[in-house]
Amino acid sequence: MNTQDKPATRWLQLAFGVVCMAMIANLQYGWTLFVDPIDAKNHWGRAAIQLAFTLFVATETWLVPIEAWFVDRYGPRVVIRFGAVMITLAWIINSYAESLALLYLGAIVGGIGAGSVYGTCVGNALKWFPDRRGLAAGVTAAGFGAGAAITVVPIANMIAHSGYQQAFFTFGIGQGVVVMIMSFLLRKPEHAGPAVKRHLRIPQTRVDRTPGETLRTPVFWLMYLMFVMVAAGGLMAAAQIAPIAHDYKVANVPVSLLGFQMAALTFAISLDRIFDGFGRPFFGFVSDNIGRENTMFIAFSIAAIAILILSWYGQNPVVFVLVTAVFFAVFGEIYSLFPATCGDTFGSKYAATNAGMLYTAKGTASFVVPVASIIAANYGWHAVFAITVGFNAVAALLAVFVLKPMRARYLPGADVAAETAPATGAISPERVV
Repeated sequence: MNTQDKPATRWLQLAFGVVCMAMIANLQYGWTLFVDPIDAKNHWGRAAIQLAFTLFVATETWLVPIEAWFVDRYGPRVVIRFGAVMITLAWIINSYAESLALLYLGAIVGGIGAGSVYGTCVGNALKWFPDRRGLAAGVTAAGFGAGAAITVVPIANMIAHSGYQQAFFTFGIGQGVVVMIMSFLLRKPEHAGPAVKRHLRIPQTRVDRTPGETLRTPVFWLMYLMFVMVAAGGLMAAAQIAPIAHDYKVANVPVSLLGFQMAALTFAISLDRIFDGFGRPFFGFVSDNIGRENTMFIAFSIAAIAILILSWYGQNPVVFVLVTAVFFAVFGEIYSLFPATCGDTFGSKYAATNAGMLYTAKGTASFVVPVASIIAANYGWHAVFAITVGFNAVAALLAVFVLKPMRARYLPGADVAAETAPATGAISPERVV
């Protein structure tokens, strides 16, 4: 039997993808630790520095459809190797950046590399697990959400003792080397022999839609709008959590929880990464059982409530730590729910490219981050939080009252196809039109 046919193989492939995702996590979630040190040394201002974050996210997301096309056509290895080189080069550039132009260049290079790795790993997971798309996308995305948790403290310590330049250089090389090693282990599924079947409770398409067909459907653009709305608040929080903590004067306040004691900001970032990572596979698993839109409604509603509490009581360091953890637990699920919904709606054959096109919504949302800095400077963080609450509340309502019936109309009879989804390999030939 070919190793591709062994049930354990796809779980190994999922694990390799998770490792890759963990290695690129710091490019986004570790960024907040560098913002104030960079500003203290160069005096460029937070808004100018955060433009680098926007450029990173934009290039990370908007180029994913191109990178995913290479994955669909040539497999994951070559794209992952390219990404490994780019993420290493990016943080080396950052370590030497003496101007905003060079900082922005590092962000663009890093975005290209991170997008190559992210889009490849998520798309590959959707192909290996057509029967558990929510869980597979969630576990893969968890590597990105939680990967930074183990390195937050080491990076913070290196910044404090050796400077942010040394932290960029050291961790950039380390992350790139690990991703390069994983590139030799990743592979795409081969369809051979009968597929194991399992009962699903959610509708899935009988047809594989090409990227062109996908872009012509209203349901894709509704998902895109919802993705932008929810991602905007989460990206703002990820990039601005350190400035918010400093402005609320809780950043260096010691907090004792669960037998641990550390500064509120460090505690918050560490806990946020853990909860973010846990939330992605958890909500993906839930969505496999109660439906994508129902899960979206629950998660988006909790996110809105968490931001309200942060706005009212965030000056309390314990509340700051706990509420941001809850928020990230329900924010990260968009990176499992939307790719899974995309796969259910448009099929497995072009899953990497279609999910990559939807993922560009994150890049669109990233432009809120520097705008949030401007709004906060003029009107305070309460104004930023109010916008975030509104976005999440509207997205929650759209999920159940618009997206759910729209997908039901788009997938007539799909519940029959969902009764026996293949559990291994690519989509069955009879489901491809």
